Amino acid sequence: MSWLILAVAVVTEICWALSLKWAATVATWQASSVPIILSFVNMGLLALAMRGLPAGTAYAIWTGAGAIGVIIGGVILFGDKVSGIQACFMALTVVGIVGTKVFAQT
Repeated sequence: MSWLILAVAVVTEICWALSLKWAATVATWQASSVPIILSFVNMGLLALAMRGLPAGTAYAIWTGAGAIGVIIGGVILFGDKVSGIQACFMALTVVGIVGTKVFAQT
């Protein structure tokens, strides 16, 4: 169950980071409230996932998967550019995330 909660926390982390850029473009108080709310949900889910997972494992997967998701989301939603070498390093990050999950002691 902790892995599922961590997966939801990763999704909220991605939504939170992308909402920061979106809120800056919209520039209303309503839009600004979205990242604030998501940050509370995000941190709560990460803390909940850490109840059943080692903190380092949960945090490494959360940050790594979140970073990859934000990069992909930025490309899709905002037209951000990613070079070939950046894509290679993203792939290395995915390898690290998978390795951390596969060899986690839970």
